[in-house]
Amino acid sequence: MVQVNDMYYAWSPDEEIAESGECGGAVTSIMKFLLEEGIVDAVLAVKKGSDLYDAVPTLISDPEKIKETAGSLHCGTLNICNTLSNYLNGAKDMKIAVTTKPCDAMSIVELMKRKQIDPENVVMIGVNCGGTMPPVKAREMIEKFYDLDPDDVLKEEIAKGNLIIETADQEKEISIDELEEQGYGRRTNCRRCENNIPVMSDIAMGNWGVIGPLAGKATFVEVFSEKGAEILQKAIDAGALKVQDPVPKGIEIRANIDKAMVNLANKWQAKDFGDEGGLLEIDAYMDEFDRCIKCYGCREACPICWCIKCTIESESDDWVGKGEIPPSPMFHFVRMIHMVDSCTNCGQCEEVCPAEIPLAKIFHKVNRNLQDVFDYYPGYDRERKPPLSVVDKEPSEE
Repeated sequence: MVQVNDMYYAWSPDEEIAESGECGGAVTSIMKFLLEEGIVDAVLAVKKGSDLYDAVPTLISDPEKIKETAGSLHCGTLNICNTLSNYLNGAKDMKIAVTTKPCDAMSIVELMKRKQIDPENVVMIGVNCGGTMPPVKAREMIEKFYDLDPDDVLKEEIAKGNLIIETADQEKEISIDELEEQGYGRRTNCRRCENNIPVMSDIAMGNWGVIGPLAGKATFVEVFSEKGAEILQKAIDAGALKVQDPVPKGIEIRANIDKAMVNLANKWQAKDFGDEGGLLEIDAYMDEFDRCIKCYGCREACPICWCIKCTIESESDDWVGKGEIPPSPMFHFVRMIHMVDSCTNCGQCEEVCPAEIPLAKIFHKVNRNLQDVFDYYPGYDRERKPPLSVVDKEPSEE
């Protein structure tokens, strides 16, 4: 019987899915199973758009179309929480399974606590994440450092500290550290991120720790909720997934990879938030905010900034004078006070800013200061225990 905290190696019995999916196609198979059995009405995932550098959200109700989402897209920089909350009414009208990176899952949990997403109607299938890459910079990087045509790339993968780029006839890898010291590689917020395994999802899945004969052919699965345990058990009983206990050494390797990624994140935090990062004094914030053109892109892109009342007040003459460019710093401070304790460092605000203000860096800095004071981490237990039920948490009254 599957229990919370159980770990497995899992793979698809469907040869086509196993071949097209990542590491045995376990994620694709469990999503297909959830649709076929009517456990969910739809699956919200990410699929390739015009090319490998164009990741787009997709809502799928036909089990046969789940294969469209197979495989990883490291240039998929969107936060799926926005689609769930803004365009699917927070899953209040249908049951939805969602593939979630750690920042996606944390954002969803924060909105569940605020009653913006229905926790009873959402199944979070988490995927390990070592970081995502900005699409335009990724294409430039592949040409400059790999000497390859970006359009020829079939697959990209982060493994053992290297970014591996594959085409039909060759494979090249370069150290992530080396690329990022040159200003390429992962997005800046991803470099600082300590959350690689989505422990706040119902199930977390990834290739870290799969060793031996199943290496590259199976997915490491860890269960983090009763809902996740029940779903995984049903999938196993129905023959939708094949599983076996993980190799003890594999469990150790997985933990070591996670630890190495956390250490790397701490290094980037020290660099970004220390003297070199230039965000210790209030004047540094003011200098950055002076470039603001008040386009509201950061507010619209933020998955946590949902409160209509806050929006109205922040645009009133009492808070921020109309027609002022750059706006009063209160424009940013109102938003900061409202949501910074719940910031998930997803980087959406910084990604859309036309003035290139390092908003994610600023908010992450303040968020980390709050965490240090209150020993708090948004969305989940800092000790890496199974997450508390969001239903049991007191929701915000805003």
